[in-house]
Amino acid sequence: MSSVKSIAQLRQLREQPLWKLLASHNAPVILGVLQELLLGEEKVVAASALLERLQQELQALKQAGEDMAQSAQAYIASWLSEGWLTRRLPIGAQEEQYELTTDAVTAIRFLQGVLKPRRMATESRLATVMQQLIRLADETNPDPGSRRQALLAERTRIDRELDQLGRGIVETLPSERALERAREVIALSDELAADFRRVRDDFDQLNRQLRGDLLNNEGSRGQVLEQLFAGMDLIGETPAGKTFYAFWRLLTDIEQSTIFSEALTEVISRDFARQLGAGEKRFLRNLTNRLLDEGGEVKEVLQTFSRSLRTFVQSREYLEQRRFTYVLRESQRDALVVKDLVRTNQDIGFELWLTSARLRSASQWRLFDPAEQVSDTAMKDAPPSSVSLHDIAGMVRNSEIDFALLRRNIRERLQHTNVLGIEELLRVYPATQGLGSVVGYIYLATRHGQVTPSHVQVAWTGMDSVPRSARVPSVYFLKEREHEFAH
Repeated sequence: MSSVKSIAQLRQLREQPLWKLLASHNAPVILGVLQELLLGEEKVVAASALLERLQQELQALKQAGEDMAQSAQAYIASWLSEGWLTRRLPIGAQEEQYELTTDAVTAIRFLQGVLKPRRMATESRLATVMQQLIRLADETNPDPGSRRQALLAERTRIDRELDQLGRGIVETLPSERALERAREVIALSDELAADFRRVRDDFDQLNRQLRGDLLNNEGSRGQVLEQLFAGMDLIGETPAGKTFYAFWRLLTDIEQSTIFSEALTEVISRDFARQLGAGEKRFLRNLTNRLLDEGGEVKEVLQTFSRSLRTFVQSREYLEQRRFTYVLRESQRDALVVKDLVRTNQDIGFELWLTSARLRSASQWRLFDPAEQVSDTAMKDAPPSSVSLHDIAGMVRNSEIDFALLRRNIRERLQHTNVLGIEELLRVYPATQGLGSVVGYIYLATRHGQVTPSHVQVAWTGMDSVPRSARVPSVYFLKEREHEFAH
């Protein structure tokens, strides 16, 4: 039966985001990108910054030969739906923020451990186990006699060490053992900081569970409801909440935190610490602040969940949710009663109109810009004609052309070709301002490119989806002047 239970658990785990990430077809690329973008120095990234960095990564991967067919936004949306990314909008933030889920972090750290296995049987790890075991045996020993003997032995050892110090004898760890212990501390601290993400997810799940208990309670006053009305912090009173609060009190204790910070400073200043890498030294220097930041974020989440749960009850919103749940269950029961009496395709004389609204993230919406609309609709009746430089100068003076976009288009295209003409630009990039985009390219060519005496016929589609064409001077942009389009 043990194997049956293990198989059932593994099958359930296989449906979780962690296993799906490791087993995905493009797992090496996805894991490498996620690790680079969201598991370095910055683990929480704003939506706009993540999109820009991912676009750069995708471009670099394509140049390296990787098959990255989708856009950056499409990949982010896919990773969100798969449960590898999570997003939230903190209070006071101007845009959404993205970070890795616990499953994604666990998958990446698992593979890091496979690629760079740690020496398992180290002296420092054995010493830690022995010290904790001895301390556990002493602190759980109810015999006063043996406790007294242990304390006397400890006092004898301390007296002997004090006597040696008085004679100028100081015993220190060899550099190799000290370096080993320092790296063991770094590894344990890194795992401890990573645990905060899992703690926060546990609180989120607990919050959902308590809300579900409120909605599923069919009585007038359930136990959860009674406790909330009594002013109890239900999330904080759970075993997970008590454990975290105990940890937080230890972390924020002035005496303990001072001793901890001083010990970190002394360790970094020791001679053996020179053998640590730059990243390891930086990790130790920022360890206190990192633990406080991670713990403070979890504490804020815990308090937010507690306040929102209490507000959910006090505002009587849960009554509306319970009513909705009751009506939904009644509908399901009625449907089960008639499912054998009514065929699936039978006309029952009732039509249900489904909404066509699509729920999307607020970050995907863009403000309407009237400047991007073509206002002169009479141009569709104008015959094709050549444009002189004098006419161009007059148009430029009287228009507001998005030169930043045009410069960016030219710069991006020059990365793939040495000579770039206006025909290719209009073929690759849409003329977002209609004739204004054409005029803008010609004007930029007069300053940063070459204008020839000949003319070419160009075509574009305006914002009103009407195709247009014109005969304009033939202009070119050269790759050696690519830097001029950087601003």
